[in-house]
Amino acid sequence: MVLVSGGGTNLQALLDAEKTGVFAGGAIALVVSDRPGVYALERAQNAGIPALVLEPNKAIPKTERRQELSGRILALAETYHVDLIVLAGFLSILTGEIIQRYSGRIINVHPSLLPQFGGEGMYGERVHRAVIDAGETESGCTVHLVDAGTDTGPILLQRAVPVLSDDTPNSLAERIHREEHIAIVEAVNIMIKRCMGET
Repeated sequence: MVLVSGGGTNLQALLDAEKTGVFAGGAIALVVSDRPGVYALERAQNAGIPALVLEPNKAIPKTERRQELSGRILALAETYHVDLIVLAGFLSILTGEIIQRYSGRIINVHPSLLPQFGGEGMYGERVHRAVIDAGETESGCTVHLVDAGTDTGPILLQRAVPVLSDDTPNSLAERIHREEHIAIVEAVNIMIKRCMGET
């Protein structure tokens, strides 16, 4: 299962990898977005993969909202007999029972070299702006296992890029996106092998 919130370029990298037979013994069962109308849903539909929208319930407080949405995602994962959950630009934070039930089987791609520039509120352009403002000479992306914290789980792999003197958040993001597409495929392959080893 792949969870998305936007355009879905990381999802597309996974779809392309699956199409070319990169994932031995693994297949994308379902794509879920927490926002309607995003292009990632169209990418899934074009690939013939079921795509659903589960919007957070904004009528309830944030903590309860995260729990409730996480519960709905867990129910779907179990219905579809999902072995691995991939957060590919998913902006909602998973919490509660899904973290325990899928412990060691949820991965997230984050646009920095964790543990730097991670945590609550650090996503998208905010990350790249913080990296540039801090005068860093290197950034990149991290794929990590998801735990009860935010961007705190064990790191699976990282890919680094230089931060150039004339970089803007957009130009840095573009360079990192290319590495994310490679990293997420590599990480899913690692996880497929782990999951197959467990069964």
